[in-house]
Amino acid sequence: MSSARNILLLAAENGALPHGKVGGVGDVMRELPVALARRGLKPAVLTPAYGLLAKFPEARPIASVNVGFAGAAESVALCEIPLDPDAGVRHYVLDHARFQPHGPGAVYCDDEDDAPFETDGGKFAFFCAAAAAAICEGALKKPDVVHLHDWPAALFLVLREFDSASSPLKKIRTVYTIHNLALQGVRPLGGHASSLRTWFPHLAFEMGTVADPRWADCVNPMAAAIRLADGVNTVSSVYAEEITRPSAPERGYSGGEGLEEDLKKAQSEGRLVGILNGCEYPAQPVQAPEWTRLAEVMQSELARWQGGEGEGRAHVLAAERLAMLPLQRPGTLLTSIGRITTQKMQLLREEAGEGGSTLAALLKSLGDDALFVMLGTGDLDCEAFLADHAAVHPNFLYLQGYSDELSDLLYRCGDLFLMPSQFEPCGISQMLAMRAGQPCVVHEVGGLKETVEDGVTGFVFGGDTPRMQAAGFLDRVREALELRGSSSGRWEEMCRAAAAARFDWDASAAKYERMLYESGNP
Repeated sequence: MSSARNILLLAAENGALPHGKVGGVGDVMRELPVALARRGLKPAVLTPAYGLLAKFPEARPIASVNVGFAGAAESVALCEIPLDPDAGVRHYVLDHARFQPHGPGAVYCDDEDDAPFETDGGKFAFFCAAAAAAICEGALKKPDVVHLHDWPAALFLVLREFDSASSPLKKIRTVYTIHNLALQGVRPLGGHASSLRTWFPHLAFEMGTVADPRWADCVNPMAAAIRLADGVNTVSSVYAEEITRPSAPERGYSGGEGLEEDLKKAQSEGRLVGILNGCEYPAQPVQAPEWTRLAEVMQSELARWQGGEGEGRAHVLAAERLAMLPLQRPGTLLTSIGRITTQKMQLLREEAGEGGSTLAALLKSLGDDALFVMLGTGDLDCEAFLADHAAVHPNFLYLQGYSDELSDLLYRCGDLFLMPSQFEPCGISQMLAMRAGQPCVVHEVGGLKETVEDGVTGFVFGGDTPRMQAAGFLDRVREALELRGSSSGRWEEMCRAAAAARFDWDASAAKYERMLYESGNP
């Protein structure tokens, strides 16, 4: 057991808090700290409040933190949100108007393509400054380890290295987890309202430490964190190897996304490891819900989204499709749940004969007694692509939103889960689908390759180019449906094997403690 007892985890999301989760980072922040606590550590999670999380009735202000940012002195409220005391995890949020630039509740903000991360860059730079100040001023108990997650927490390491007021942080072991290398938070070094020199005008940084390797006039928070962290990990061992190789977009291979040299250096220094994310498993198997229950929740969640966002096109189409649902469960229910991003949608958009998309070809092959339900939000162009297909294919229902209750019902009710990501650092959706006994169709990359066993718990496809990968995906979906229709015994065996697979957080937490938290490792 490590001598490090107090672990402070910094992230943009925390799925333990209502409305605190957007993607997989939220799941990790909900479950990893609990597993760490089971090992006798004392974890705490810190996120921005986003104008919402500090307003919960349970939220308790505990300190006011003084933060220098963008040439001004700011006062930031630190609040604790008590949850299950038996879990052994403390949850904190930092509350300030800068955390809600587009109104309360938005974890991430979408900017124009010519100014990526403009809003979030400043918001999360301020988060890092406030977190550093909270530790240095003693508002938070001094941690033995600070554990940073993805680019929103990365500038904490820049402040630790170059900010004189943050120099006490150098005595604290600080480690960094890459959840998705494709999102790096790159912003200008200066000359812009959202730039490193504007946020921290007196910071005497070294250019080679903070600069992006491709654009010398930009700061790359993720690159800086990789260079400065005491330990670096990503969320599967396969992905840890993939990201040390150059990207090859023409082959659909993400690779190191321009940071492969920094990652190879970290690997050669023994600072880079891969630790697979985990999944919580219920003590007793959970039964699949009735079709009527799933239909009711889809209706109620859509009504809630419409009430908050108005009659968007995707919502209107979903309402029409839900009104046409049969009273009896479709013969085959395919599901897909996750952030709607190019990473996860591009293969569905590849051309698949007669000028149509792979998604269109899939829907045409399913027939009338099947329904494909996709749940998620994200990239506007990808959302429009899905809405276009929902408009012309009665067997496709796109639900542009997210809720834990609905996703849980879809995992438990579906027959086959589709996850055709071009790359996937780890993936949690396939684990949740398998936990519910739903075999998965996945790409042989990253954590998908580590968690789905071809022909045993699901179907794995590959290919040397995006077009070949899309074709492979279609072939494996059709093969899966043929097996389900022709051999109920083999299909049920596969469902049981999927439900029996285990990727538990306790094993992952032990690796975090041994390989990252302990001084001198990895």
